Amino acid sequence: MTSDISQFLNFEIKKELADRYFGFRKLIEHDKAALEKDIYHCNRTVGQRVVYDLNRIYIMLQDEELIRRFLELTGLEEKFYYDPYILTSPTLRLRIFAGVKTHGLTAAGRFKHLLMQIYEQLSLDVENYREKYAELLDSQETIEEEIKIFYRQNDIGTIMGFLRAMDAGDSSGNLEGGIDTGFSEYIDKKMRLQPPVQVRRELPAMPPLVPLPQIKRELKKLAEAAFPLHRQGFQLPPAG
Repeated sequence: MTSDISQFLNFEIKKELADRYFGFRKLIEHDKAALEKDIYHCNRTVGQRVVYDLNRIYIMLQDEELIRRFLELTGLEEKFYYDPYILTSPTLRLRIFAGVKTHGLTAAGRFKHLLMQIYEQLSLDVENYREKYAELLDSQETIEEEIKIFYRQNDIGTIMGFLRAMDAGDSSGNLEGGIDTGFSEYIDKKMRLQPPVQVRRELPAMPPLVPLPQIKRELKKLAEAAFPLHRQGFQLPPAG
């Protein structure tokens, strides 16, 4: 009778340990999956808008030196999402500028207004991107902290030692032998949590852009320098 009660209590304690361990682990795995999904969504939405804005500007500026000056002027410095192929592909130009409208009495005026308009939109999209990026980093750091807490509360070596002590006097149990032959090391490796996806590896960190009013004059000069490069091929969106 006493042996039956002891076995029942041992079973209940083990069940409680397992429920706590796997319950906490399941929550962490859920958070990790949600982070990966959020990163994908960010890349496909806010990130994609930034890509389109930058590609439009790259196409308008056309010249590598003008693009370099633009990046330095705006605080970007790095050529985010830049591919020289977009400067020569008519198909990409049509797709990237689809639905974009501008205004002005002359082609040169429309070109200049369009560059200002796209840069203003880029500034908004980069701000939204940076906010989402910060949220993703916070989520990643929260999950990493959850994993640290998980290991503090669920040390495999301590748990296996506790189970070994419980089973030491249980003639019907055969777990002790397994533990003594390296079973605890196997469990420790099997149960170890992988860290969450690293946001900085999946998405580029973008600096804040210089506000348009501060660089408007310089942007106009870039537009004036770039406009003649398109006289033989660049098609402006229709005036709106």
